[in-house]
Amino acid sequence: MTGRYRPGRRPARTPDADSEAGPPRDARPAWERTPQEQRDALIGYAFRALGQRALTQAELRAKLEKRSENPDLIAEVLARVQELGYQDDAQVARVEGSRRGVGELRVRQTLKRRGLTDDLIRETVDARDPDDETQVVRELLQRRWSSFARKRDPQASAFGFLARRGFTGNVIWPAIREHVASLPEGEDPEEELLDAPRDSPEDWNDPE
Repeated sequence: MTGRYRPGRRPARTPDADSEAGPPRDARPAWERTPQEQRDALIGYAFRALGQRALTQAELRAKLEKRSENPDLIAEVLARVQELGYQDDAQVARVEGSRRGVGELRVRQTLKRRGLTDDLIRETVDARDPDDETQVVRELLQRRWSSFARKRDPQASAFGFLARRGFTGNVIWPAIREHVASLPEGEDPEEELLDAPRDSPEDWNDPE
């Protein structure tokens, strides 16, 4: 029979029944950290980040900005880790500047990408020993020449390899000429590049 009561069935709830009922009794306001707790959490994160890798100030700031929208707090945390000696742009620059196997252009590009100032970049590059850079190029040519020699143009291959590592043309070409001249008779590659001009750093870009 239509409209007959059926035990066990509940009446349908209207769409706004939940809203009319009000919030649950056990609802609590969202927990918010105190300013001191926010500071402690952010500085703890900064120490963990610096413990994994030496960071520049710009790199650390970018990480902190993902954790906090408070510029004053970020500045305070940066100042604190620097005061304690955990973050030092000059130290990061010295480490990058002392890397072997890469040229001054690579060093300059890396430091710029990591957000260091132009003055610090210039100071770091100027501190590099040009004689040491030349020696590194000689060692790389000695170690890698057998693979270059299998190419159609060994000297061009050698130049490309060294240029990608950030060495400048005025360092690469004299080293290539010197290496080719030292090869045993009969192993000389094509001579077409021996008189190639010395490219300036502005004539090509490091692709990395």
